[in-house]
Amino acid sequence: MISVKHLSKQFGPLTVLRDVNAEISKGEVISIIGPSGTGKSTFLRCLNRLETPSGGEIIVDGENLLAPSTDILKLRRKMGMVFQSFNLFSHLMVIENIMLGPLHLLKTGRQEAYDEAMKLLTMVGLAAKSHAYPDELSGGQKQRVAIARTLAMKPEIVLFDEPTSALDPTMVSEVLAVIRKLAENGMTMMIVTHEMRFARDVSTRVFYMDDGEIHEEGTPRQIFDAPQHRKTRAFIHKIRTWEYVIDSRAFDIYHMNAELEEFGVKQLLSQHRLRNLQLVIEELVVNLLLPKTEDIVISVGVSEENGAVEMHFLFGGPLRNPLTDDSEDGALSRMILRKLTVHAGFGAEQGKNSLTLQLKESKP
Repeated sequence: MISVKHLSKQFGPLTVLRDVNAEISKGEVISIIGPSGTGKSTFLRCLNRLETPSGGEIIVDGENLLAPSTDILKLRRKMGMVFQSFNLFSHLMVIENIMLGPLHLLKTGRQEAYDEAMKLLTMVGLAAKSHAYPDELSGGQKQRVAIARTLAMKPEIVLFDEPTSALDPTMVSEVLAVIRKLAENGMTMMIVTHEMRFARDVSTRVFYMDDGEIHEEGTPRQIFDAPQHRKTRAFIHKIRTWEYVIDSRAFDIYHMNAELEEFGVKQLLSQHRLRNLQLVIEELVVNLLLPKTEDIVISVGVSEENGAVEMHFLFGGPLRNPLTDDSEDGALSRMILRKLTVHAGFGAEQGKNSLTLQLKESKP
């Protein structure tokens, strides 16, 4: 249905999207999650050309949305969009807001437009408010009217840009219930959301976006239960992090340990776990990494949910896993690391070695 290839978007010197690639099939419900300011809303706005991409391709039903000859208005009608801020016309009644598009753009007859609008209002639970004005509605009711207005244009896909972010918590559930009903009816949707439980329950796929890219995608179970990317794990598990940069063999190890201890105390780590954490980092950095490179970045994360401690090491030099080296040098350090940690992953990241370890739940 929609194919996105190498999509990019710049606002002056600021790169908001970089090399975004995605395939969206009919009937899918895709939730887009990630930190604020990482390009999620811009991605949606590029899909229906509210923003003009700086590069790449968007193919909708075989037509290139970015080609000069493409009828943008015709293609845009296939994509309804629901915004954070409702955008209802305050001088028109609810029923008139919904009828406006079909009457003027689809050239639907007035009675047909009215009948269809009432059906949609009934679906979103607001038939009784058909002749009210937007200012008489709650935020949740306004958003449900906005959804009905979008559906009145008979779109093939609906894009939701954080549809609950402007609502009080008591109103969020009524809007999510409507979106859930659309999903059950097979509507194709892309939803930028911070409602993680909703994304897990409703989506067929989840995109995790960070730094203007789709860093990871998969089923809700894959993303929420077994995320593969370090940034995805940090976001999903709400991990608090500490970072330390080493650029010399003469770095101040006492300063590093003092910072690490301060971080560990704030995260309520026991003294035993904190000592193990410091020992792991010292053994790995001093005995296994520094003899080969002086370019090391250490990140430590503690999950708010279960207290799990994860360490990530980014370091220069040829691609090599220091834990699988079978040389005599560093054998004792590797033995200590195997005793205290779980090897969670090794690969390349940003052109450097990337090693992830998890601290074992050892008892004192």
